[in-house]
Amino acid sequence: MKFADRLDRFGEEIFASLNNKKLELEAHGRKIYNLSVGTPDFRTPEHIRKALTEAAADPENWKYALRDLPELLEAVCAYYKKRYGVTIGPEQVMSCYGTQEGVGHLALALCNKGDVVLLPDPCYPVFQAGSFLAEAEPWYYPLSKEHDFLPYLEDIPEDVARRAKYMIVSLPANPVGSIARAGIYDEIVAWAKKYDVLIVHDNAYSDIIFDGIKGGSFLAAEGAMDVGVEFFSLSKSFNVTGARISFLIGRKDVVDAVKLLRSQIDFGMFLPIQKAAIAALEGPTEMVVEQCADYQARRDALCGGARAIEWNIPDTKGSMFVWAPIPETYTSSMEFCMDLLNKAGVLCTPGASFGPHGEGYVRFALVLPPEEIAEALKAVKESGII
Repeated sequence: MKFADRLDRFGEEIFASLNNKKLELEAHGRKIYNLSVGTPDFRTPEHIRKALTEAAADPENWKYALRDLPELLEAVCAYYKKRYGVTIGPEQVMSCYGTQEGVGHLALALCNKGDVVLLPDPCYPVFQAGSFLAEAEPWYYPLSKEHDFLPYLEDIPEDVARRAKYMIVSLPANPVGSIARAGIYDEIVAWAKKYDVLIVHDNAYSDIIFDGIKGGSFLAAEGAMDVGVEFFSLSKSFNVTGARISFLIGRKDVVDAVKLLRSQIDFGMFLPIQKAAIAALEGPTEMVVEQCADYQARRDALCGGARAIEWNIPDTKGSMFVWAPIPETYTSSMEFCMDLLNKAGVLCTPGASFGPHGEGYVRFALVLPPEEIAEALKAVKESGII
């Protein structure tokens, strides 16, 4: 049987490949420090788990949802007003089964074959996958050390900008850990208006920013609602990754287009999960702040600990990831990643899997406590790989 040509654009999923290698080594008794996949190891708050289990006990909640509950939409609006100072209406919100699904559906709803979309490089792989599903043509704008791993609009050619359908921006950024500097969202809004480009902001890590800086929303910038939408995820702030709770928020015509597409292939988010989302949005948030401090302790243990063994890894500014330059003796991030795993038992992700400009780096996820990170760095030092 001949399958769809679009499948030819997808390679083997890197995290599955690395996990298979990890399992192979563990089967031989090796201790592996898994810093690859960004799945939080913190416990989901009790009030969220309780809301889900209580809702699941009601037989009525096992029917098709067919829509987002009005109380869920109101909870998102209230949260955005309180947390980000952004006023939105329920008609500007829709749920998604995670941002990963949302990005794919957005591309399908917005793009025709051959449309140009602007993607950061390096970036989270689903940004590229979404464009491939829609048969759009990605154009990659580099996130470079010279510009603090931030979008540098001056480098986007005018002819590309005029042909672009949308541009994905992600701050704090996965995998590079950069955060929005003052004024950058205003610059992006002005650029988007000039070239009539939709801005799609991935706001997954605004609660994981370090050194006393408070994260915000792209939609808080003046004029952002005219040119943009934002994916807002509960996964990392509230440790509900498996529940797949995300929202597309912002310009109503864009939200409506994605709603129309989704209505053809989905019957709505499982009602107990909607109830859990309401509990997260309306419940206490002290644990979110405390958790950020825990992530910073892990950041300090990894980056500071690496520098202590003469591996110069700069402090990441935000997200739950560290973007680490590979030693000068290596030219391939995959080769270094595999040596690090085989020789030190430390599992990370090669930077090249996030795009061409990711070569020369590896990504660590801050998913182990500081004491285990210290053990991992001791193993790295003893391996002699640095």
